Amino acid sequence: GVFRLEFYSEQDIARIVGRSARILGVEIDNDGVREIARRSRATPRTANYLLKRARDYAQLKRTSLGKDSVSSALSMLEVDTLGLTPLDRKLLTVLIERFNGGPAGVSALAAALAEEPETISEVHEPFLLQLGLIERTPRGRTATKKAYEHLGKEAPLSLL
Repeated sequence: GVFRLEFYSEQDIARIVGRSARILGVEIDNDGVREIARRSRATPRTANYLLKRARDYAQLKRTSLGKDSVSSALSMLEVDTLGLTPLDRKLLTVLIERFNGGPAGVSALAAALAEEPETISEVHEPFLLQLGLIERTPRGRTATKKAYEHLGKEAPLSLL
């Protein structure tokens, strides 16, 4: 069948992070758990990856894992408050700046980013669609008002 990315609710991810923390023997408070869940792209694998990186950071800084240390750790990884990675942000930036917000086809975006079209359509696009940062149209992908706002760019009048 067709591979579909399953997105989990933030509560489900928070439970998974809590369980993983216990298994790894990581002390983390509820705010830290929620912060990881919020930025985990709604996927358990990403949540567990972020938990391990946050743990490494906390050990290095000799601090406990709360909201602030988790935020600092994830900022170092360049994972922003919505869970976007540098490539997610670059994709949105290219869509907005090079394609005037779209529509742009996946192959054109992939070429502009020097990425494989599959990486765009299977890894980045489902999450950006889920967050309402891009929309699929028959003519290609378009950036939403929310994407402009998240990147701190002025949205065109047509989106306001």
